[in-house]
Amino acid sequence: MKLTPQNSNWEPPACWYEPKTSPKEVKETIESLEPPKRKPKKEKESGTIFDDLEDSNQDIADAVSKQAANAYKDYYQIDKYKKHLDEEGKGMFWEGVKNPDRKDDPEADKCSQHAYWVPEGEKPKDVPLAVSPKVLAEYAYERLPIPRTEISMNPEGRQTVNLDTWVWADKAKFKPVSVTASLDNPELSVTTTATPVSLTLEPGTENARVFPASGKCTDLGEPYKRGKKDRTPPCGVRYLRATGESGSYPLKATLTWKVSWTSTDGDGESLPSGSFSTTRDVTVKEIQSIVRD
Repeated sequence: MKLTPQNSNWEPPACWYEPKTSPKEVKETIESLEPPKRKPKKEKESGTIFDDLEDSNQDIADAVSKQAANAYKDYYQIDKYKKHLDEEGKGMFWEGVKNPDRKDDPEADKCSQHAYWVPEGEKPKDVPLAVSPKVLAEYAYERLPIPRTEISMNPEGRQTVNLDTWVWADKAKFKPVSVTASLDNPELSVTTTATPVSLTLEPGTENARVFPASGKCTDLGEPYKRGKKDRTPPCGVRYLRATGESGSYPLKATLTWKVSWTSTDGDGESLPSGSFSTTRDVTVKEIQSIVRD
């Protein structure tokens, strides 16, 4: 399950640049694409239509190969970085990578312009959207193994008008979860962690009270135990009217997760908190009482 960022204007990166191709690989690919050098054609006193057709096909094949090689050179900016093709082990060509979850997003095309040469051990200075600890952390945000929000209730099942219902999330199930994203070159590892911090209740009707009044329960609520019937639930709901013909009220429970990251280079900071919601249909009955004199 994926978190929904509480900041609606924030979303993980659509793409970034990272080291992908060595000078040797670029050089070998260009050489394989370049059409072979051919001997000058001799003027023929006589020939057949098949000879002319063979020459024409060869010219077309050479033109296509040359076009492919030029496109490759343009992408790797060989006019600018040609001297680095013989510097194996001294740097890498950084290329654009699309976030797999946003590959159809127009924003992902921002990393498809050119590859950039970055010397070994140096941080990219002129590379737009270069991968960084924060970029990796934001990418890992979408990979967090968030469990589906589930709640426990007491009383369980059908509820009663004016009877307090305790609501909580199982702390044994909802614990901090983490995911690590890393690069081999440059060597970098980032761990993004989400911690459940609050449970928010929306009863699904105006004819109800929630506890606390804000509906936001800190510490995920508290399980009901024998002997607490006279206490107000620290997290719960009291329905004031039966469901009747409507059948049920949609009780919405939203678990909020605080998110942060740390990296092997010592950096770290917070990311936007996220939430995951679930809805539970609640039927409320009304108990009739008879008063006798």
